[in-house]
Amino acid sequence: MTVLVTGGTRGIGRGIAEAFAAAGHEVVVCARSAGEGQDLPFIAADLRDVTAVDRVVSEVVDRYGGLDVLINNAGGSPPAETATVSPRFSEAIIRLNLIAPLNLCQRANAQMQGQPKGGVILNICSVSGLRGSPTTAAYGAAKAGLLNLTRTLAIEWAPRVRVNAVTPGLVDTGEAASHYPDPAAIAATVPLGRFGAPSDVASACLFLASTEASYISGANLVVDGGGEWPGFLRPSG
Repeated sequence: MTVLVTGGTRGIGRGIAEAFAAAGHEVVVCARSAGEGQDLPFIAADLRDVTAVDRVVSEVVDRYGGLDVLINNAGGSPPAETATVSPRFSEAIIRLNLIAPLNLCQRANAQMQGQPKGGVILNICSVSGLRGSPTTAAYGAAKAGLLNLTRTLAIEWAPRVRVNAVTPGLVDTGEAASHYPDPAAIAATVPLGRFGAPSDVASACLFLASTEASYISGANLVVDGGGEWPGFLRPSG
């Protein structure tokens, strides 16, 4: 299979890209800049620009003759107080986390519909889209929109193209210590007792892209270690 992973040069995206490559698939990653030690085929692009979206998909199709799997992973947001954040900031976050994936889905679908085996689209979402998202309001709203978009496209584009979402919870991309003052205490709030790893998300993507998931579309696979203990029930040790 030919697989395109956006935001595939670091963190969860890199873990996904490396897992598909290890499984023997042709993998192309795109991001605004290449990651250190990245040895997979790379296309530089700012996906908030729709002309860059067109260029990325065209380059993959021209190079490999098709596109079998699109994984919309690029996204994120720095924290900001919702009461004072600028409209320009919010618009940029929504463009990156919702509009860019929508544009990529459209371009990928246009290619996949004409392929003998169709294709698969996976949208990497976030638990921020399933609950309140203080200090990242635009991000949480965009990810909630991406979940709804996933269900809509699964209906519209069937049966040629399957569309699913993968929603990670807390994932340690090697930077947990810089984000959380006490990573061990945070990990203890997860029922499975640890942060997720990029490989956990990658395994979910490998399954949903495979023929073993051929009757799964419009689904959201939550990869969060069981969620979080409610504060009033949280174990003390």
